[in-house]
Amino acid sequence: MSASATAKRVFWFDDHKTPNVADELAKEADLTVYRLAFDAAEEQNWAVMATCHAYCITSARDEVPDQYKGTAALIARCPELLVLSTSGAGFDPVDVAACTEAGVLVVNQSGANAEAVAEHVVAMLLSLSKNIPQTDRSLRTQRGVDREAFKGRNAQGRTIGIIGLGEVGRRVARICGKGLEMRVLAYDPYIEAADFRERGAVEVTFDELVAQSDYITIHCPYNAETKGLIGRRELALMRPNAYLITTARGGIADEDALADALAVGQIAGAGIDVWNVEPPPLDHKLLTFDNVIATYHTAGVTVDSRHAMAQWNAEQLVQIFKGERPPRLINPEAWAKFAQRFERAFGFRPASSGSPPMITGSAH
Repeated sequence: MSASATAKRVFWFDDHKTPNVADELAKEADLTVYRLAFDAAEEQNWAVMATCHAYCITSARDEVPDQYKGTAALIARCPELLVLSTSGAGFDPVDVAACTEAGVLVVNQSGANAEAVAEHVVAMLLSLSKNIPQTDRSLRTQRGVDREAFKGRNAQGRTIGIIGLGEVGRRVARICGKGLEMRVLAYDPYIEAADFRERGAVEVTFDELVAQSDYITIHCPYNAETKGLIGRRELALMRPNAYLITTARGGIADEDALADALAVGQIAGAGIDVWNVEPPPLDHKLLTFDNVIATYHTAGVTVDSRHAMAQWNAEQLVQIFKGERPPRLINPEAWAKFAQRFERAFGFRPASSGSPPMITGSAH
């Protein structure tokens, strides 16, 4: 049986983002795409989900109701599921271990919105340095204010510390190192010494980065290892004129500790795009500080990045359904079990690497 003889079915919950992966996948002749709604009757959603081979899920955990997160419970109710594909780099709403155990691939779109996030970081860095939010608010509401009160600092020649030198981190290093002539430090225990050099950063220990940087920016995933990575101890190590910028995931920086540090002038300010709860409540302590720039987890949200995320997501799923190994596979250890399940579903064995798939017989 040919690779296209059995219909491939994908579901996606309409989150009103455009462009989106469903629009891209709808262009594929041998794919059936189901657009579901979180507020629809659950029995209707589950009836569709139980028949599908792939689930395209948003990367933002607070945008997905618990019953529709990629958990062991969902996998148990979706026996045909072979792939969970997240919309961006993050995969917070997905239990990767449960997927691996079940032979379900997890893929993300790491890098699709990296330039957008990096530019957002630099925009926050410069706005914090120049006191732009405070100046804007004052000019709209006050007169008789001495402009010297808003005197800022040049970023040129200062030190930026990057936690995580992956897709976003390396772009921040490029912009700050080459564009602003900053000293670039980085901490990333998962890359080699040559990677630091190639990406334009000096490798340092975590504590050295925290203590020496004028700006600290976070670009690592949220997991058990990074939860609360920036807490009271780390904030106490920072320079009093330093800024913390967080655009990765809420929970990596301790919000209570950060609020306390700002309250006593322990650090100079912060740029916060990601929160424990998104959006944060209006009475959140961090929203009371003039030296905090707060955004709606919008660092990666641009017209350009939305196009890239949708296109990459669709292309990766098409590759998988052709029996090809995807380029952004989060759990490669699931491949063997996935391959067996894929063969039972479609009648041919997916490639273990980049080689063509092997036709073996009829689908079951």
